[in-house]
Amino acid sequence: MNPPLTQVIRRRVAVLGSTGSIGVNTLDVIRAHPDRFEVAALTAGKQVERLAEQCLEFKPRIAVVADAEGAAHLQQLLAGKVNGIAVLHGPDALVSAVLESDCDTVMAAIVGAAGLIPTLAAAKAGKRILLANKEALVMSGDLFMEAVKAGGAELLPIDSEHNAIFQCLPDRFGSGSIGSSRDHLGVEELWLTASGGPFRDKSLDELKTITPDQACAHPNWVMGRKISVDSATMMNKGLEVIEAHWLFGLPLTQIRVLIHPQSVVHSMVRYRDGSVIAQLGQPDMRTPIAYGLAWPDRIDAGVPALNLSQLAALNFSEPDFNRFPCLALAFEAAKVGGTAPTILNAANEIAVAAFLDQRIPYLRIAHVVRDTLAKVSATPASSIEIVLVADAQARRIAQECLSSP
Repeated sequence: MNPPLTQVIRRRVAVLGSTGSIGVNTLDVIRAHPDRFEVAALTAGKQVERLAEQCLEFKPRIAVVADAEGAAHLQQLLAGKVNGIAVLHGPDALVSAVLESDCDTVMAAIVGAAGLIPTLAAAKAGKRILLANKEALVMSGDLFMEAVKAGGAELLPIDSEHNAIFQCLPDRFGSGSIGSSRDHLGVEELWLTASGGPFRDKSLDELKTITPDQACAHPNWVMGRKISVDSATMMNKGLEVIEAHWLFGLPLTQIRVLIHPQSVVHSMVRYRDGSVIAQLGQPDMRTPIAYGLAWPDRIDAGVPALNLSQLAALNFSEPDFNRFPCLALAFEAAKVGGTAPTILNAANEIAVAAFLDQRIPYLRIAHVVRDTLAKVSATPASSIEIVLVADAQARRIAQECLSSP
């Protein structure tokens, strides 16, 4: 007797950050499955013309841009072509996109701290959250997980590493909202894989002259410029360690990072009996996006099948903390806890922006983060207000550190 098929629910999706790489890939999956998904809201920062194209195709109820000028431009681009789209702007409008668009699923793909408040609103409102925004957990892990629990939200990770771990954990680990169980069922360690970025084999002397374009040329993944730089410094992996700690409820001592240049094994779980379960696939974000959108079903993500016979080798090694000081700083901030990860993240955002604007050299990124952590004292992150104050203070100090010797 065949098991009953899962009832297909046509999900209404709000895509926060629809013009970025995760947002574009999300819309690609949605486009391929119109019977399963519809777009309820789209939000962007400054890429108004790209957002207009998306609005014309997907016809969301709400579209959000960063400011009034962008909103006026978007309305002009949509005039006479599509009706019924409410065009909003500003941070509060991101929350409106979550709460007033009649969505049941939120793709949280806004890069940086700007994504925290609307993602927290989605948790409190009991939405299905597809979490591609690290900062929600890095800045306010305990508060965010409590909001997920209190709101009855479903939390599914979209980062390829956390999505892989979720797939490698026992079905009984959680019931849709990960982090809901502390019974680890024999789980000993989580192994987050990292490509090592474009500079894993370069000497420290070679890193002194790295340009933004070189840092953004990731060998395996297509990502935005800020995330590409974070991948090059491995700050991205450090933030993922903090995120994994909150998502899966394991202490930092049970979370490891391994350099895996091929980016085929997306992460692994080691069990008490000696088993290691890994999730493998092409380095394409549409795979975890499709898994999150359709969970617990699996749908065609539009990604070519992995051909193991064509793989020459799968290599793994320990990260070099001298080459990747940002990774070491992330582990240190995670151990301190409280607002330390918030300070870490804020300083990194300031430093990376300065590097991309060619105001500081590549190696200066880690120095700005280290100096900011030393100058801003961490406190318990007992409220979102405290977190936001720490974020603002760290950004101010980091700006001052940019010009320090």
